[in-house]
Amino acid sequence: MTDRAAPAGIDPRGPRFGAAITAVLLLVVVGLSVSTPAAGPASAAWWLLAALAVLFGWGALAGIARHPWGLLFRTLVRPRLAPPAELEDPRPPTFAQGVGLAVTGIAVVLGLFSVPFAVTIGAALAFVAAFLNAVFGFCIGCQLYLLLVRARAPRAAGH
Repeated sequence: MTDRAAPAGIDPRGPRFGAAITAVLLLVVVGLSVSTPAAGPASAAWWLLAALAVLFGWGALAGIARHPWGLLFRTLVRPRLAPPAELEDPRPPTFAQGVGLAVTGIAVVLGLFSVPFAVTIGAALAFVAAFLNAVFGFCIGCQLYLLLVRARAPRAAGH
């Protein structure tokens, strides 16, 4: 069994830039969901969270480099910055987009059925993850990816 070669590296500041935008939008979802008494698909919070779930899906399926925030970073922000010290494997942040899709997708579906606080809790959980990535560079989904890769790796002989 051979390992597939790692795809071309990405600027690690790109996912952090996207996480910052996402964190702000998720904070808006939380604010809207706690300030409006009507829960469910009719609320602005639900629609914004549904749009964010679509964006997470885009990143998970097309890859982090093709995500709208990644394209925005590459087009408008990166040309104004010095080159990164090193490039990052795009697989962990792409996997993290899938984690974001799972969290927000579940909240959107539960919100569709008017489950109390589903949108608020889902958005709050996703916000914490996006905030940690944007501010501290700690990507929870990336860490999950690395744990899964290590768990799947064959053990060294004799250990």
